[in-house]
Amino acid sequence: MDWPFLMLFFFGGLSALLLLGLPVAFAFLFVNVIGVYVFWGGAIGLQQLILSIDSSISTFVLVPVPMFILMGTVIFHSGIAYRMIDVLDEWLGRIAGRLALLAIGAGSLFATLTGVAMGSVAMLGSTLVPDMERRGYSKSMSIGPILASGSLAIMIPPSALGVILASMGQFSVGKLLIGILLPGLLLAVVYATYVVIRCHIQPHLAPAYEVMPTPIGPRIMRTVQYVLPLVTIIGIVIGTIFAGVATPTEAAALGALFCFLLVACYGKLTWQVLKKSIAAATTISVMVFVILTGSAAFSQILAFTGITVGLTELALAWSEHPILILIAMQLVLLLLGMLIEQTSIVMITTPIYFPIVSAFGWDPVWFGAIMLLNLEMATISPPFGLSLFVMKGITSKNTTMGDIYRAALPFVALNLLVMGIMIAVPGTVLWLPTLMR
Repeated sequence: MDWPFLMLFFFGGLSALLLLGLPVAFAFLFVNVIGVYVFWGGAIGLQQLILSIDSSISTFVLVPVPMFILMGTVIFHSGIAYRMIDVLDEWLGRIAGRLALLAIGAGSLFATLTGVAMGSVAMLGSTLVPDMERRGYSKSMSIGPILASGSLAIMIPPSALGVILASMGQFSVGKLLIGILLPGLLLAVVYATYVVIRCHIQPHLAPAYEVMPTPIGPRIMRTVQYVLPLVTIIGIVIGTIFAGVATPTEAAALGALFCFLLVACYGKLTWQVLKKSIAAATTISVMVFVILTGSAAFSQILAFTGITVGLTELALAWSEHPILILIAMQLVLLLLGMLIEQTSIVMITTPIYFPIVSAFGWDPVWFGAIMLLNLEMATISPPFGLSLFVMKGITSKNTTMGDIYRAALPFVALNLLVMGIMIAVPGTVLWLPTLMR
């Protein structure tokens, strides 16, 4: 059987199972069992599948994933994240679009601790949207910046999804984590610039209101108390990777340890916080690893049946227009991102994409950074971006999906702008990794 028909069978079956509502892990397992039984020799193939599942997660490279997730859950459940938002709010004073800027600033810091776009949107939305609505903010200037802040969740390291992508694509985890730093910060600056400019041009979108002045001394004290320690922890994690002092795994473990010590210093490390943090981190990590095991076997089946080779040769046939291939690959990611969670997309597309990346001689760190930005952008892209539905669930009843779509579109355009810069100027991604030891 030719590879296009095999690809239609595998991807068609997987898509059908996902559309029926079957969890991603079980959809992969079902397709894998049929594939290995047919193509790997029956019972012998099933034994090989078990070995493949074991080897796919028995690797040192994936240890940072639960550590990064644990950092976010302990900071969130201890309440320190909310204290951080309050301190940032004090510093913004009477700046135009103050609460919108607060959403972007808090999203930038919170992104370093979660790496999950929808989690960041849910927390910031439930915290800030009611206050924005009460103060007369337009829906475009209350909902849009919070949706945009979710786009920062995996573009500012450390990033659990970045670790998964690099390990699946078999390139340097450390270089990818460092490579996404500048694009992530650029994205935050572009968002903030847009908010300030638009609020100056159209002040009615974010009406000014009286802000009680806060003495500079207490403000600095609270910054030192609640913001500086978190920034220091993130700096240690990124700095040790950049300097070559620690591997991403060691840096992640160090970051998790410091987060627990910090929570203990605040007197928040109660049994309840510990239980909720570990339980949440375990649940998310197990979900990720179960999906990963299915995807690893899926990629082996694609290679064995010739699908991977066939797609690579098809892409090379268009080698006179490689930029068209790159754009087409990003469009596929954007469409998938509206329907499926990002981790699942990485598992589905990596076995297909990275042989093509290698064949064209593209730098995998550069391509991986573009891919990460695209996956985050997809979650806020109308009509089916997953973060859009999260926002609908936490806003007031008079907010329609149309309101949310209109709020998201300018920030989708800003994401495309930054992606264009990353494609046109690869140094935005690759400069810092070249300085690593």
